[in-house]
Amino acid sequence: MLSSVNAPAEDLLGPAHHASNLGGTDMTSHIVDESERKVVAEFCHLLEKSKQLFNGLRDLPQYGHKQWQGYFGRTFDIYTKLWKFQQQHRAILDARYGLKRWQIGEVASKIGQLYYHYYLRTSETNYLNEAFSFYAAIRGRAYYSRAGREDSLLYFRPDLMVKKLRFYARFIVVCLLLKKMKLVRDLVRELAKHIDEYTATYEPDDQLEWSLVLGEIKGFIEADTVVNVLDSDSNSIVLSHRLNPLITPPVEKSPIMSLSLQEVVLVGSQSDQVKFSELTLDMFRMLQTLEREPQEEFAQIYDTSPAPGRSPFENGGGIGMKRENPHKYLLYKPTVSQFLIFMASGHRELPSNGALLLFISGDGCFSTKPSPVDRSYDLGGVLLSTKKDSSESIITPLVSSKQILHTCESNCLHPGDLQPFTRRPLFLIVDSDNSVAFGSLQRIFDQPLIVLMSPQEIPTAFQDDRHKGSLYSLFLHSPLSGFAFITNIVDIPIHLWDKCQAYVDRFMTEASRLVTRSRGVDTSYLNFMGDDFMRLILCRHIFSCVVLRIHRNFRSRNKCLPTSNPTLPELDILENPTLQRYALDLALQLDVRHHFTECGEID
Repeated sequence: MLSSVNAPAEDLLGPAHHASNLGGTDMTSHIVDESERKVVAEFCHLLEKSKQLFNGLRDLPQYGHKQWQGYFGRTFDIYTKLWKFQQQHRAILDARYGLKRWQIGEVASKIGQLYYHYYLRTSETNYLNEAFSFYAAIRGRAYYSRAGREDSLLYFRPDLMVKKLRFYARFIVVCLLLKKMKLVRDLVRELAKHIDEYTATYEPDDQLEWSLVLGEIKGFIEADTVVNVLDSDSNSIVLSHRLNPLITPPVEKSPIMSLSLQEVVLVGSQSDQVKFSELTLDMFRMLQTLEREPQEEFAQIYDTSPAPGRSPFENGGGIGMKRENPHKYLLYKPTVSQFLIFMASGHRELPSNGALLLFISGDGCFSTKPSPVDRSYDLGGVLLSTKKDSSESIITPLVSSKQILHTCESNCLHPGDLQPFTRRPLFLIVDSDNSVAFGSLQRIFDQPLIVLMSPQEIPTAFQDDRHKGSLYSLFLHSPLSGFAFITNIVDIPIHLWDKCQAYVDRFMTEASRLVTRSRGVDTSYLNFMGDDFMRLILCRHIFSCVVLRIHRNFRSRNKCLPTSNPTLPELDILENPTLQRYALDLALQLDVRHHFTECGEID
């Protein structure tokens, strides 16, 4: 438990100081003063060292593993010493250093940031919980409650208010990833209040930027709510869609199923999709889809003190640690050069039985060549970024990306750009209106290769919600949410949701069985089926294919259907009667059977 910083001054100075005031010798007072000076000096040393190491994190490469782990370890160590030191010597630091509550909050915030960034680099959700514990304690103990006012007699400190606002923004990101949506909404209200206070008090130059941040957060939360799952009192329930044993499709393992998903690259480049903190909604959903639900029960910490939890470098952690989740790179609108660097890093880090999953969500970049010669480049690709390199040809701003020649757009990623990475097992997902261009990617190195491609178009009835995330990514993230969206269901009672989820689970079980037993299935699919994540995504892809093929608004439009390369068998899987029956039974449960065709009906 943290020592109270509001205790009376005589209690903070300690017994030795009382002795000197009660007639102790000058020698005793000198010893006490010298001891206290050493405590303050050591604290200042630890504080300065921690700042240097933390600032140095910005210079570390964002890719690779070995390059950064040692530095992170040293930074964790110094912050652990600093935190414990200020706990042990709080009384002296309050009295002799003038330690303020916001300064304690800053140390706790830095530790929270360390755990969050370690989560980003390792994909281990337990470190998100560690970050949450520090952020929750900062808020619960109101360390920033007097930020901007504590030193008001001496300094004009708008920078302290900025520290508070940044803390709230970081806390919201962590809570979003942990699906603590009730707390997120409370934090957003508090952030809005603090932004108003900040702008009214200081009239700062960055008030517009903070208003935009607040707008992004609110838009993100609204867009992520596709369907409301309600309890018996009609209150919304927040569900997690991370991988857990209950939703993992079973499979009969065979020697050919030897691959394990080790590296993931998630790219978000959609121009009109909501985002927050360089995380688009598609990236946010896929990030969770590719993580396991934390096994440890985690209690929210508000009234107990934060303390450095399990260090990532303890108990066999570090470079050789066993990961529950694949390592992920999150790239928001990278240039092609940046993208290739991260792909090369992930490719290099793969172990002998490892596979790399690449997810790309972006706008199509279309070629105007009437007769494609080289299908690796002449079909266009996906526009990763609108950043212009100095060597790039100048393009008229009024020309849309769909009209740009691929030879003029340096940040258009083409299927041929990915060909070198097919030397190792590659599981590619392209969510774009030009996704089919990547069907031309060839398996020339005799390594497992799968390309899952989103629909190129969606029916007019659903186009108004494009900024709220892709329909295809939604199906891969939560099949039942995708089903509800295309049948215009907004609210579902929890008991009905659970019943419907059972139908989805039966579908996934049957789809997994069909993939492993159908003779027409390419061996690449079998290679990937042994991994829980890739098997789950493949079965969800099949679910989206089967459902959309029998949906009245989708089935007659080939461009509105997902595809894959190698192709999956039509009769055995994509139009399998058993899978269709499960989908139609689900529609009956939800009373939306009229959205789907009758058996044997031809539009």
